Amino acid sequence: MSAIGFDTSNYTTSIAYFDGAEGVNESRLLPVKEGELGLRQSDAVFAHIKSLPELSGRLFSHIQRPQITAVGVSTRPRAVEGSYMPCFMVGYTHAKLLSDALGVPLVEVSHQQGHVAASLWSAGRLDLMDRAHLAWHLSGGTTELLLVEPEGRNVRCTRIGGTTDISAGQLIDRTGQLLQLPFPSGKHLDALSHTAVGREVFKVKCPGMEFSLSGVQNKVQQFHNREDNAAETAAYALRCVAAAVFKATENALKEYPGLPVVFSGGVASNSMLRQVLAPLEPIFAQPKYSTDNAMGVAVLAHRAQEG
Repeated sequence: MSAIGFDTSNYTTSIAYFDGAEGVNESRLLPVKEGELGLRQSDAVFAHIKSLPELSGRLFSHIQRPQITAVGVSTRPRAVEGSYMPCFMVGYTHAKLLSDALGVPLVEVSHQQGHVAASLWSAGRLDLMDRAHLAWHLSGGTTELLLVEPEGRNVRCTRIGGTTDISAGQLIDRTGQLLQLPFPSGKHLDALSHTAVGREVFKVKCPGMEFSLSGVQNKVQQFHNREDNAAETAAYALRCVAAAVFKATENALKEYPGLPVVFSGGVASNSMLRQVLAPLEPIFAQPKYSTDNAMGVAVLAHRAQEG
């Protein structure tokens, strides 16, 4: 028994295979022109259409097709009413065609649920799929603190905190644009920050589990104008994000004592964030599975067959 998963997000095209224990993910970042901060949905759709044939060819070259018993696909950003993004339709059409051709069930999930499953699998903590826990979804478009609870063989994600305006990923990418770095800028800021020596940070107000990052963008600009140092600016921006997430997590653990805290999404792969949060004993996905990928979708499709 094994499953295929498709995920066509606004950042990455990916297709994955999962057999209940081991998995393979093939992915490719969407091409973004230098100096821009993303793609129009029409361009993202076209990029997915171009990439999927090559990625599926690589995946199917070394798996046994007769073993595939389900196909999973992320069809929307979140499992809430009104959540929609056209790029996910590319994955859906390919997944539906494959499931019909193989005569196996099609399992539809959300991109966010896929992130949760991928992070738990890569961290060796799939047991938490059947237990309540806290989870951060930190990505280019999302900075949400979630209460995750079992819902059948999937999970239900309820937002309990996070940013009230721009996401952590948006702040990081805008800092990258300021420093003339490629998009998405997360790994580039991460690498730059390793050579920084400063410790200055702007403490974001976080009385509960929510905070605002729009003011941090202005602080990053002011810091860069003053210091004129790319590495120090990168580290400053990342410290501000990490401090806000730390405080919100600390407050959440007061309200939900004893619950494990899991981190998913591309921003969760940042080394500074992981270092700052270490005292809270967080559970992090492997960096490869923190960024957008289809592995979690394949995991959920496999779990759906288990009844």
